[in-house]
Amino acid sequence: MSMAGRMVRNARHRADLTQRQLSAKAGIPQETIARIERGHVDPRVGTLDRLLESCGYGLESMPRLGIGVDRTQIRELLKLTPSERLARAIRVDQEHVEFRRSLKRVAE
Repeated sequence: MSMAGRMVRNARHRADLTQRQLSAKAGIPQETIARIERGHVDPRVGTLDRLLESCGYGLESMPRLGIGVDRTQIRELLKLTPSERLARAIRVDQEHVEFRRSLKRVAE
């Protein structure tokens, strides 16, 4: 079963709808819903959105984790020993505290 098929089937079950009822609400043939749920066809985005919306759900665009992440700083930190990482964390924390103090002074 495709991801779209699982999404439609799960949404339909949560909405307590039969394929026939979903078909009537969404205006999409029941046979098409069955093919989507079995993974025989991948629906267009608009069709998938209409089916999910008829079940009370919707499509949401979210970035995939890890894509476009610059790992340079992570690699540099991993080269440090645990004690070096701790010392660096303490120093960064002290800098952060000092920065917040300076903001308070500016606000006054």
